[in-house]
Amino acid sequence: MSDALAHCELTYLERQPIDVEKARVQHGQYERLLEKVAHCTVVRAPAAHDLPDAVFVEDTAVVLDEVAVIMRPGAASRRGETEAVADVLSDFRELRRIEAPGTVDGGDVLFCGRRAFVGRTSRTNDEGIGQMQRILAPFGYSVHAVTVSGCLHLKSAATVLSENQLLVNPAWISSEEFPGVELFPIDPSEPNAANILKAGDDYIYSPAFPRTAARLQRGLPLNFIDMSELAKAEGALTCCSIVFRDMDA
Repeated sequence: MSDALAHCELTYLERQPIDVEKARVQHGQYERLLEKVAHCTVVRAPAAHDLPDAVFVEDTAVVLDEVAVIMRPGAASRRGETEAVADVLSDFRELRRIEAPGTVDGGDVLFCGRRAFVGRTSRTNDEGIGQMQRILAPFGYSVHAVTVSGCLHLKSAATVLSENQLLVNPAWISSEEFPGVELFPIDPSEPNAANILKAGDDYIYSPAFPRTAARLQRGLPLNFIDMSELAKAEGALTCCSIVFRDMDA
């Protein structure tokens, strides 16, 4: 985690003080939860102290069973983050890349089975979405552009509960753009509650959204983690990891 985290990019939040040491503690707890509860093997990219947003690795790549796609982030200040992550992922997957003038943030990409939904946002443009389609089509994936409003990334508005179900804030996306997918709405009093991290069969969630959590707990076992300092940097639970299967394991 960068010592310069407090100088991160912000789009929707007003800047406020971030306790970087507390953020490191919270991030360490997040890693341990992935290891102990979700049984993940945590592989870390080298620290990049000159890149304030580098902890939000999700935006740098999308990893499927067949390929890893290295993103070209929409914020120019973040484009230096991708090479360290690409070096790590090259041990696990063949790489493809989004090229200029395309931009895609990984936080704008989610999958329901072999359907990729890509958010059209301030960070992801139509050229980038077109490149995603050309890269993924040979592997049997379809790509669907969706309109996102009121938030930074698609995954601020929708995240995966299963191949056919998303946790969503319906104020920020249109249900018509997700045909055949069940949309599980958050409690409307908690607009940022649509971000949940699915790792295998396990779910990691923030205790900041108790009303939505109560709805989810009727059918899902949740593991809670406080990431409040990273939330000040517009970071959510999915932002801080790239979860994928080790095909050689």
